[in-house]
Amino acid sequence: MEGRKRVAIVQSNYIPWRGYFDLIASVDEFIVLDDVQYTRRDWRNRNRIKTPQGPRWLTIPVRVSGRYTQLICETEVEDDSWAERHWEIVRLNYRDASGFDYAREFVEELYMTVPGTHLSEINRHFLERICGQLGVATPLTDSRAYAAEGTKSDRLIDLCRKANATEYLSGPSAKAYLDEERFSTAGIAVSWFSYGPYPDYEQVHPPFEPQVSILDVLLCTGKESRRFVGLPAAPTP
Repeated sequence: MEGRKRVAIVQSNYIPWRGYFDLIASVDEFIVLDDVQYTRRDWRNRNRIKTPQGPRWLTIPVRVSGRYTQLICETEVEDDSWAERHWEIVRLNYRDASGFDYAREFVEELYMTVPGTHLSEINRHFLERICGQLGVATPLTDSRAYAAEGTKSDRLIDLCRKANATEYLSGPSAKAYLDEERFSTAGIAVSWFSYGPYPDYEQVHPPFEPQVSILDVLLCTGKESRRFVGLPAAPTP
């Protein structure tokens, strides 16, 4: 329907899982919520890859204040050599993967061109480039661009209003706390996103583990990656 606009709002993650990109592809605008509190031991600065010993965390080392009051957008990297180390770990664990030859140059360049020292811009770099690789054209907007006010549901509603959204698409975990009635009063419909089911694929280190970074999909499935993220096949040129 003309005039309808669907928006999702999620905190930025480092090399997130495939469902994150499926959600991005399902909306008209994706707002990266980075002007909220940074949380330790969370997906903001880490994710998992598959190794012969099982899933392994890749963690960007960051500076964290003792009072837990810093915002995601204020969080800075503590060690500038992290990107080279992460790429070497990825290369060693995926060099025998089926899609490695296809995706290697792209993933290596991701790490060799990491910008700046702030976690938000690093995560944004990975999100934008991987979206481009997958053919996902949804605009990504920094939440700071809207200068939203309020907390919790009120903040999300304010973001939706300022983005001219008519529908807010949320992940299922938010059902425990999202105030749908407040959205309805504001004239914004709430829809619940269902992740997957996504097809399994041949991982270089079985048994299959679905809860890993999108890098696992790219390096294991190569040019077929879209299909394993729940996206339709790219049109033939």
